[in-house]
Amino acid sequence: MSLSQAFCEKSFDDLPGWDEDDHLSAFAAFRRSAFHVLTKPYRSGGLGVDFNAFTDAYAAARTVPPTDRAQARAFFERHFVPAHIEAESGGAGLVTGFYEPVVDASPVRTERFTVPLLSRPADLVDIDDANRPPGMDLYLAFGRETPNGPVEYFDRGEIERGVLAGEGLAGKSLAGKGLEIAWLADKVDAFFIHVQGSARLIMSDGRLCRVTYAAKSGQRFTGPGKILSELGEIPLQAVTMQSIRAWFKAHPDRVDEILWQNRSYIFFREAAVDDPKLGPIAAAKVALTPGRSVAVDRLLHTFGTPFYIDAPSLTAFDRKPFRRLMIAQDTGSAITGSARGDLFAGTGDAAGEIAGVVRNPADFYALIPRSLVPGAGR
Repeated sequence: MSLSQAFCEKSFDDLPGWDEDDHLSAFAAFRRSAFHVLTKPYRSGGLGVDFNAFTDAYAAARTVPPTDRAQARAFFERHFVPAHIEAESGGAGLVTGFYEPVVDASPVRTERFTVPLLSRPADLVDIDDANRPPGMDLYLAFGRETPNGPVEYFDRGEIERGVLAGEGLAGKSLAGKGLEIAWLADKVDAFFIHVQGSARLIMSDGRLCRVTYAAKSGQRFTGPGKILSELGEIPLQAVTMQSIRAWFKAHPDRVDEILWQNRSYIFFREAAVDDPKLGPIAAAKVALTPGRSVAVDRLLHTFGTPFYIDAPSLTAFDRKPFRRLMIAQDTGSAITGSARGDLFAGTGDAAGEIAGVVRNPADFYALIPRSLVPGAGR
């Protein structure tokens, strides 16, 4: 798909609420990407927004930053042109929310803390066209190295049965390999950390640490909300993180039954909490900004792209219609499609209450570098 086919050029006057937004907050997030790309450029997305077209905007962002909202707004209007992105269905796009949980944890297994967060195993290898065996699912980006070449990695059920029960499972156990970063008290908490991709851990020895995504087993993600809806346990329109947690609390004997249907398993790495106000360093290799960073489909979009998102039915963030300039700085297995975004709500329970209920139609406007828009000028 060409750039002209993917985007419909608009003016800033066409963006609902553009004048009222806090462009300075969005600029701070954009500037973090501007400094990161000095070390490693972002990959251009499949819709044709060339990373190199951001050169002038990034250079300007690194020099003298704006000091107020008006200057920040002028910066974005000077360097970009808004373009509406239609969903593949032809209708509105969709936004959901994610956040960074804060949970109690232990550096060692105890009677209370029995659920591990694991680091990347030594036999987990990246899979691409160069080493993919014939017949392996093209979706799989990870596999298990064996003497006969890579094969599909163990899935969630196999890993958890082996690790938690200490079962051999014909060599499928990851227990005893020193992979445990920390131990949690609740399997559902651990699962939602897998879903969010990061967490802050309040360790029993007094430390505060963070875990972030390192790799995954590779299988497709299947959300428990979808499963519970299809089973008739929760109406689809009532599926939220809160309703899923409530169902698990009421049916503790069925937690594994549901969670193991999501075969994808996440491995983590430990990271520092350098700035408590910011989120984890995510896929775009910058710390996420609460309320200003958005996860997008990285196969289609280019990290660092500003997106103006208009979701008038979403009021969870600040009790008014959500109309904000966001910066593409993360991605996720469930974030697929051109008009699909996952909004980073922040850290802790309050952010979780916001993120857990976000599932709203939205209009997406990508801010395209002017050099990519014929006749846009300066």
